[in-house]
Amino acid sequence: MAETPTHRIQVDPKIMGGQPVVKGTRITVALILRELGRGASPGEIVDQYPHLKPEDIQAAAAYAAEVVSGETLLAAE
Repeated sequence: MAETPTHRIQVDPKIMGGQPVVKGTRITVALILRELGRGASPGEIVDQYPHLKPEDIQAAAAYAAEVVSGETLLAAE
């Protein structure tokens, strides 16, 4: 069975309070998404966090997509 990009993401209560992180780091998916949201390119993020690889950025985005695809948002009344 082929590995998915999300195999690079780890959730462990002992690491960063259980927040999803890139395996082998303390760099959270949320941090990566915030950087992307502010307009940083994947290359800029890798330059800023040398422990990351471009595949880690893709994995963070894929993980976030999986998480939000299962959410249902209710309209505010």
